[in-house]
Amino acid sequence: MEKELKTMKNMERAAVILVILVVATLTYTQVMVNKVAAMASSGEFAQQAGSAGNEAASSQTSVIPTGMPRLYGEELGVSYDDISPYDQRKADEAIKRLAYLDNYIELAPEELERYIKIGMQISCEYCCGAEAIIFRNGQAACGCAHSYAMRGVAKFLLREHPNDFTDDEILEELGKWKTLFFPGQMQGKAAALEQNGIEFNYINLASNKYRGIEQGLSAGGGMVGGC
Repeated sequence: MEKELKTMKNMERAAVILVILVVATLTYTQVMVNKVAAMASSGEFAQQAGSAGNEAASSQTSVIPTGMPRLYGEELGVSYDDISPYDQRKADEAIKRLAYLDNYIELAPEELERYIKIGMQISCEYCCGAEAIIFRNGQAACGCAHSYAMRGVAKFLLREHPNDFTDDEILEELGKWKTLFFPGQMQGKAAALEQNGIEFNYINLASNKYRGIEQGLSAGGGMVGGC
């Protein structure tokens, strides 16, 4: 009998402890729920999440241009968004549209002078490896589709918008298209520029000014559109 009473007391004690634990757990859970709800209503939670997201994004900021190019985008029916590794067919069509301009437009002497100055500053080194997309006489130095497209953009802007774009602005446009053609390599080069304290712009990124600075760093490869 005494043994049975002792067993019952132990069971009662265990039941009391279990009830206490359950109550404590429920209380803690409710406190945390109330805290999260208060943070959400005040916007604090969103701010903290946004801050963490911004920190992650800052180290992986994309260099890919998006949207419609100024002036000539609507005129030619092309967008930076046309060049995507997820739609090679659309990318090839856009590249062909720009490349056609290289063969179609014959530059006047004063246009050719600017064209040579611009074209000698940028290359297609990830594809054909040429020193620049043109020779010093203005003739094509690389036969890949990417070079044709960049030359086409330069010729069109010199012909149709000679006063709307400076030489550097045209070079920047070529740099944007080159970045779209070689997104992995350009992302790696952007990281190298940042590590060396060099300002980001599309001339620094895509022209020959800092060509090869990304060598030795881990960078993506591949290209968008046919070579």
